[in-house]
Amino acid sequence: MPSQSDGAERMHERRVIAVEGMVQGVGFRPFVYGLATSLELRGFVRNDPTGVVIDVQGPRESLDRFLADLTSSAPALAAVEQVRSRVDAIRPYDGFSILSSEERQSSPYACVGGPAVSPDVATCDACLGETLDPVNRRYQYPFTNCTHCGPRFTIVQDVPYDRARTTMAGFAMCENCRGEYENPTDRRFHAQPISCWGCGPTLVLRASASTEPVASARAAVAATADALLRGSIVAIKGIGGYHLACDATRSTTVARLRARKRRDAKPLAIMVADVDRAIETCSVSHAEGLLLRSAARPIVLLAKRHQCSVADEVAPGSRELGVMLPYTPLQHLLITAVGRPVVMTSGNAADEPIAYDDDDAVTRLGDICDLVLTHDRPIATRCDDSVMRVMGGSPAFIRRARGATPRALTLPVQFERAVLAVGGHLKNTFCLGTGRRALLSHHVGDLDHPAASTALRNSIEHYTRLFGIRPEVIAHDLHPDYRSTQLADSLDIPERIAVQHHHAHVASCMAEHGVTDPVIGVAFDGAGLGTDGAIWGGEFLAVDGDRAERVAHLAYVPLPGGDACAREPWRAAAAHLVDAYGDAVDDLELPLIERVGATRWSMIRRMMSQRIASPPTSSVGRLFDAVAAIIGLQDVSRFEGQAAMALEAAADRSTHATYPVEHRMTDTGWVIDTAPLIRDIAADSLAGVSAPEIAGAFHNALRTLIVETVVLVAQRTGIRRVALTGGVFQNALLTESAALALGRRGFDVLLHRQVPSNDGGLALGQAYVAAFALRRSRET
Repeated sequence: MPSQSDGAERMHERRVIAVEGMVQGVGFRPFVYGLATSLELRGFVRNDPTGVVIDVQGPRESLDRFLADLTSSAPALAAVEQVRSRVDAIRPYDGFSILSSEERQSSPYACVGGPAVSPDVATCDACLGETLDPVNRRYQYPFTNCTHCGPRFTIVQDVPYDRARTTMAGFAMCENCRGEYENPTDRRFHAQPISCWGCGPTLVLRASASTEPVASARAAVAATADALLRGSIVAIKGIGGYHLACDATRSTTVARLRARKRRDAKPLAIMVADVDRAIETCSVSHAEGLLLRSAARPIVLLAKRHQCSVADEVAPGSRELGVMLPYTPLQHLLITAVGRPVVMTSGNAADEPIAYDDDDAVTRLGDICDLVLTHDRPIATRCDDSVMRVMGGSPAFIRRARGATPRALTLPVQFERAVLAVGGHLKNTFCLGTGRRALLSHHVGDLDHPAASTALRNSIEHYTRLFGIRPEVIAHDLHPDYRSTQLADSLDIPERIAVQHHHAHVASCMAEHGVTDPVIGVAFDGAGLGTDGAIWGGEFLAVDGDRAERVAHLAYVPLPGGDACAREPWRAAAAHLVDAYGDAVDDLELPLIERVGATRWSMIRRMMSQRIASPPTSSVGRLFDAVAAIIGLQDVSRFEGQAAMALEAAADRSTHATYPVEHRMTDTGWVIDTAPLIRDIAADSLAGVSAPEIAGAFHNALRTLIVETVVLVAQRTGIRRVALTGGVFQNALLTESAALALGRRGFDVLLHRQVPSNDGGLALGQAYVAAFALRRSRET
């Protein structure tokens, strides 16, 4: 008969488990170690090129509990996407251990696209407490971190995520740090950026034109705070690049920063010590407070208080301020020492990518700043701050970058082959699609500047190598002059899929919500090349995967000067006024016409009548520009969307007034004529109706236009789900009111949450359309 011990052994199993997702650099291996030892299991866990591999054996009941807890009790920063397990032969393991990645063998499972790398994470409370504790060995150390916080993505050079594959490789750990690093019960176990005063990166403060230090490493923060309070502009090296900082309460200093940075009017972000300090400056809701304090620590757009210490020059003419809290120990120490709000804006001149390489920063920022606070830990990947706002009670991205990327989105469709989508020309991001994962990049920026195009190419190379993805298909915009499209032309990827701009906008919203059924897409933005060669921007599309039918749109008006209209809203106003009044426009006594002047007015009239450089457009963005100029808010924009922002800021939220539009049915769908709206706005302006009243009524009119058109389209198509997308839907007033009104009419409304509604989400939409197109190609 078999012995009792033989029966017990047969009840044991060995399981080899592959865990995919964001499981490296987030304390996952120590968590597995603790879970396994608590259940008296044997085996090991290690990082792997595909994620994390666990080889574990013990009683079946304990193994079942282990597998259940593996996902339900995972660390907060982890994101387990898939767990796969197989039974194997029992091995003579003695206890449970954590192996280094160097001891790995080939994985029993292939994870398409490699492991997920964690985004950079704000300093945790435990590390901050140590940094502020006078008796702790890391007191005032500006690079304190642990497994639960600190830099991740911006220091990673390769995977698996180990110190030797990060920019910390050149810093040898001291005995104390090594002890923490190798102790599975310590919260710094295998925290790759671990360091202290004795072995880690070192601060240096120096004059912008000198290599000589102004203060020692331990005195650098205090010296920097003193310089900021005296009115200096300081370039500060952070996690993903350099910031330009100055005292946000000093009007003359902020004005000097704007002049040197060549950023005339676009709002600047500020950093404050905590939520209580934010409340002194802005109105902060519960949802906004949570977002400010989140581990991602984005810039959050908040309603500015009428009486606050922040200089008007920080965000001129805006109702809002972009506010963020410190997310590194250095920032905590500095902001506390300054004791007031500090401008913390991207370290670049106008239209350039953020500086992140030290030599490049000296070259590009030397004429902007007075001092440079830097350190000797290299940055592997530049990454701007994320920008978010709360809309409809939930967070939404304006710019998706630090703290959010490179977190992948899981899609409901499979990529038949690996896809690279290169995005648009403005607010560029790119996307890699493989398996069911879509990896949307950090914000690259506008591609007008050659350095931004270079940054795009370099970032694509970094991502494809880091995540082990070799694209076989490339998706891009229809516009041949986009730098992203030109990059697609130059890459050695034979199969290309061109995706219409607004189709991609709608698809991006569908992708983040995991929607595969048809939707009515309302795509409002400034400009995107249409399939008929016109400039679209006021579109209603019926979208079914890789198929899109244009079912309604705003009537075309000529766009005199093309892209120049985005910088000179008075041109868009002239176009809409001529469209609304014809030759009778010259008899109007609008102040706008007098401001434009007879010479320029005649030139614009001639351009439109002779169709010289005046492409037709249906753009809602240009409609915003036109209204802002007609009522005297903005004739010239010094940054993209300034006129639209001014119109939203001016709007009287309490008015019930509105303006009419006309729908007419054509062979290709509904056309929405905005000429009646323009005529009534011009009449109200001439009658002395206030700009806030007109701006509020205009927003009401757009809400009604959206709802009425969606109802008409739904009656024709039977579709009851609506996606609101495009840069115009960054406007919280319009977005919230339209979504509420559509919901009351029984529609299921999709709003962007995980990716921006602006062109920062285009690449995801392009990739999603490509996934459907590849599946359809296989099926046919």
